[in-house]
Amino acid sequence: MQPHGSAETCRAWTSTGSWMCQRQRIGVDRLNAPTSRAGTHSLQHYGCDMTLIRSIHHHSVLVRDTARALDFYIGVLGLSVDPARPDLGYSGAWLNVGAQQIHLLELPNPDAEAKRPTHVGRDRHVALVVDDLDLLLDALTRAGVDHSRSRSGRRAAFCRDPDGNGLEFVEQPS
Repeated sequence: MQPHGSAETCRAWTSTGSWMCQRQRIGVDRLNAPTSRAGTHSLQHYGCDMTLIRSIHHHSVLVRDTARALDFYIGVLGLSVDPARPDLGYSGAWLNVGAQQIHLLELPNPDAEAKRPTHVGRDRHVALVVDDLDLLLDALTRAGVDHSRSRSGRRAAFCRDPDGNGLEFVEQPS
């Protein structure tokens, strides 16, 4: 086995906003290291017990018309706009979803003509937590938005926004 050497480190983001490095274990053979499905070496294998990803900050969706999308996300789902969005050279909006956000990007959709699966649960989608699924389903019904219940038996439902972006709503009462 070839050792990694003292220059090899495991990085972690600290609460103070700086990189902290820890020395790797010595004597680990890179060729025999366990890999994830993506083919990268796991941090745990190298003696690092920390996760690099702490949470999701935002999820971006492409929209054709920001105003129409806002009618859905604000008018039907009840989200609020974060006014801190800078001028990015294209229309859009940042929407608050608890401590995270959904970013609406009014940009050309590279796969706009692609056929999407009928059931949103079998398509790319963002899952949002709701306190009361029935209340949300009533709001979708009143707005004329097609939706379906989860096939798993969970208290969850799916729909698409006006631009075909998939949304899942999972009930987790607070």
